[in-house]
Amino acid sequence: MLGMGRMGAALAGRLLAGGHEVLVWNRSPGKATDVVKAGAVEAGSLAEAVKAAEVVLTCLSNDAAVRHVALGDGGVRGSIADGVPYIECSTVSPQLTDELAGMFDHFAAVPVLGGPAAIESGQATYLVGTGPQTLELIEPALASLGGAVRYYEMAGLASTAKLTVNLMLLSGVAALAESFTVGRSGGLHDDQLRELLGEAVAPGLKNRFEALLGAPAAGWWTTVLGAKDAGLAIDVAEGAGIHLQVAPAVRQAYLRAAEQGHGDEDIAAVRYLYRS
Repeated sequence: MLGMGRMGAALAGRLLAGGHEVLVWNRSPGKATDVVKAGAVEAGSLAEAVKAAEVVLTCLSNDAAVRHVALGDGGVRGSIADGVPYIECSTVSPQLTDELAGMFDHFAAVPVLGGPAAIESGQATYLVGTGPQTLELIEPALASLGGAVRYYEMAGLASTAKLTVNLMLLSGVAALAESFTVGRSGGLHDDQLRELLGEAVAPGLKNRFEALLGAPAAGWWTTVLGAKDAGLAIDVAEGAGIHLQVAPAVRQAYLRAAEQGHGDEDIAAVRYLYRS
């Protein structure tokens, strides 16, 4: 398991719970402590981790990080043994996903719907884009991860599916923050907003409802990553010659929140844009 952010650590934990021996590695040291305490072994280098693996997984922050780890010197491509499948779980562009699929004998794009808590509880959904031969090879790992699985016949489609969902959630969080602002501006107090909108929001927004009202947000999807994901979604549409209307404003909202000092905070920090 390469990448020990909260998502990567949660994935490693599920694999450990499934009885697998798990080697972990992270670009910056000190991130794997809890996973190692749970039974994982921290490799001294990326190449060391990959050469010993029967399945390689990555979960990283963006296209640049994935490209470096997958294709850079001492990376996955130069270290993985013949026949070993490579599972890429990051939220990245479909273009990069398809590029990687053409460079590895057994490649699967497996972006995740749901945060670390959903992974840990077996409630996440895995968007699996690969061919039947690779799918057979990775089924034991998928079974250990638990949760639901949606299959796509091409790797890039799985990445497109992840961006499709992420844009909807990002747009919803920004819209809910603005709805709260409208209500407050017109004199509604927070309990009235809870009663009015609490049953109306989509399930994916419920876990950020209180954070958008001002409660502390202990989330994992930062405003920087939100802006990145919205930008990738825009790129997909523009690649088909379509100019989105709402997504650029959504992306700009998360960029502004990050620029105002909330870049490492959960996407619910978009609420700070509406302080009077």
